Amino acid sequence: MSAKVLLCRCEDVTLAEVEHAIESGQRDIESLKRFTGFGTGWCQGKQCLISCARVLAARVGEFPLAPVTPRPPVHPMPLGMLASLGDAVSVDRLESVGAAGGDHGEGEGER
Repeated sequence: MSAKVLLCRCEDVTLAEVEHAIESGQRDIESLKRFTGFGTGWCQGKQCLISCARVLAARVGEFPLAPVTPRPPVHPMPLGMLASLGDAVSVDRLESVGAAGGDHGEGEGER
């Protein structure tokens, strides 16, 4: 029955996978995340973190105190918003901080 219960819809992590990870020695929420992949989808754990933490607490005996390491973007944003950032940042500024580098092909990074 637990093989069909999804705890993380974004990454299709099931209850059985989380239970297996705990049995394999993953005793904290960060290790459990890295072993199963829950919390790495589009919601960044907003939908599944509590469910996985509850399963961990039930098996280990205490509720995890430390949250998982957040990864950017912390909040979903439209791709159009990210694409428009290219207009706001000049290539000269990028080159001055070394972000554009000097070994790119001719014309690359020009607008």
